[in-house]
Amino acid sequence: NAQFLTLPQLRSRPRSGIPVRMLILGAPSTRIREHFGVTAISSGDVLRRNIAQGTDAGMLAQRAVSSGELVSDELVVELIRNELVTLPQSNWLLDGFPRNIAQAQALDAMLASTNQSLNAVVNLVVPEDVILHRIVERYVHVPSGRVYNLTYNPPKVSGIDDVTGEPLEHRPDDNPESFRRRLQQYHEVTEPLLDYYRRTGVLTSFAGTTSDVIYPMLHAYMDARFD
Repeated sequence: NAQFLTLPQLRSRPRSGIPVRMLILGAPSTRIREHFGVTAISSGDVLRRNIAQGTDAGMLAQRAVSSGELVSDELVVELIRNELVTLPQSNWLLDGFPRNIAQAQALDAMLASTNQSLNAVVNLVVPEDVILHRIVERYVHVPSGRVYNLTYNPPKVSGIDDVTGEPLEHRPDDNPESFRRRLQQYHEVTEPLLDYYRRTGVLTSFAGTTSDVIYPMLHAYMDARFD
């Protein structure tokens, strides 16, 4: 079973003073990055940057993408290793990787070899109807990646990006039918991953209906555990 912690339990935990080596499943990591000074390493961003820069790994990735193939787990792990060697004493958080057991095992082997093993895997659990409501109301400024929600983070002018004044887009697949398909695929992939990290003893789950409910618990967890 998942380990769910409450605020009183979290606040009673002693600080360990260890660096953050974290993976978050289930939600964005913006607040954590801003408050704790954590460097977020997004596998997608790293991949796109290497392709744009024409690195050896980027060219290999480009060939795979151009031929309609998936970029190999080994190549993604190597790209992440290249990022981590520049952050030996820093706090970091992985975003978007691993996505399956094979990737998790390859990642663990690489992290162990660099003495930077994961020390926290956090699973953020939000009711499915709440996630659906967010998705249906989600609008994106594609060039920057800025995301708006009509209820809790609306643009100042309807349909317009606050910064550039350019139009926002609503993804065609942000609808209930597509959501249910994506959710089924997510569970099929993520449940074994949760079991994997639960067995290693680093998984903690937090549940709530909104980020404003979950974040205080996550904040207290990190505040108690990390410098």
